[in-house]
Amino acid sequence: MKNLKTQGFIVLDVDVAALNNAGKNKSSQFDNAVATKKIRKGNDSYVYVSGQAWRYWWRNTLQKSFNWDVSPITRDKSIAFTAANPIQYADDDVFGYMKAAKEEVTDAKGKKKMENVTVTRISPLKNSAIISVAATTVAAHWSSMARQEGDAVPYSKDEYSAVMKGMFSLDLEQVGTFANYNKTGFKNLTALLEKTAIESGASTIPDPYIVNAKGEPHQLVRLDKTIRTKRITETIKALKIISGGAMQTNNLADVTPKFIILSTMTSGNHPFSHVFTKSGAYNQIPLFNLDGLKEVVEDYTSQFEGTIYIGVRSGFLDKEDYEALEKYALETENVQLSAVNKAIDTYCEDVAKLIN
Repeated sequence: MKNLKTQGFIVLDVDVAALNNAGKNKSSQFDNAVATKKIRKGNDSYVYVSGQAWRYWWRNTLQKSFNWDVSPITRDKSIAFTAANPIQYADDDVFGYMKAAKEEVTDAKGKKKMENVTVTRISPLKNSAIISVAATTVAAHWSSMARQEGDAVPYSKDEYSAVMKGMFSLDLEQVGTFANYNKTGFKNLTALLEKTAIESGASTIPDPYIVNAKGEPHQLVRLDKTIRTKRITETIKALKIISGGAMQTNNLADVTPKFIILSTMTSGNHPFSHVFTKSGAYNQIPLFNLDGLKEVVEDYTSQFEGTIYIGVRSGFLDKEDYEALEKYALETENVQLSAVNKAIDTYCEDVAKLIN
């Protein structure tokens, strides 16, 4: 079993957007002013979309555009949890879960008793926040509701234009593969779910990393290759049509990538975070860093499996930057440059061949 992971890097380009809000703007003179999410680094301010919001967009896109039957949510007083059934629900498999509960079971003597069925799963899909590449100035947009009789009702909201970057990692070996030993994050299945999975065609394979008290490998439950391949490729393909964000009624923004890197690596470290950086006296100019890309490809050459796919939407990069990147791709055996959607599709074709 190879420790293969999809390492992805995306760049968005949005104008007059408000993708993820932070509630009431306490610094505004208006009672109903809304602030956007932003964070400081040194003296500079950067707008961002939380990692949770990005995952919400992602899951919704898979449900609506790829017909994923998403796991139902149960609310119990102050907690909420999904069905924690990754056999039936692909989003439980890919996005992970935690469910602390007890169920009534019947023991060998026919007596009913409550049994702990707490299960957890570390998400195979991990992602960063999406943050502006360069320092960003936020504008407070003043509006008013004036259709009614009497005085207008003023309100304001934060808006911005920004080039934004994010990264994600998808564990190709973990998708559709489940452990059941008693360790937080690894007890993915109840005994009943494990039995159901095996009866439905899943197989067992030895865990190459963990052994039991007898020194024997733990057995993992693995779904059929066709199911695992479908879940992996659809998760990645969803980026072509992903949509979401706050204030979409008046601030509709395209959140599909305008630049993307997709690679398969044997390392859990994500190396592409500085392929885009900032420049200028006030760090307000986003900059494509070709030297940074070259450095990553060279430094991690032994950890890449197959081709590194780079996709660029026409018109996003400056002519000089695109031509330099194009020249580099032509000269580098394991780097391929194309349009964004073609890069995603071609990568998915290749990654499907790596799944055992």
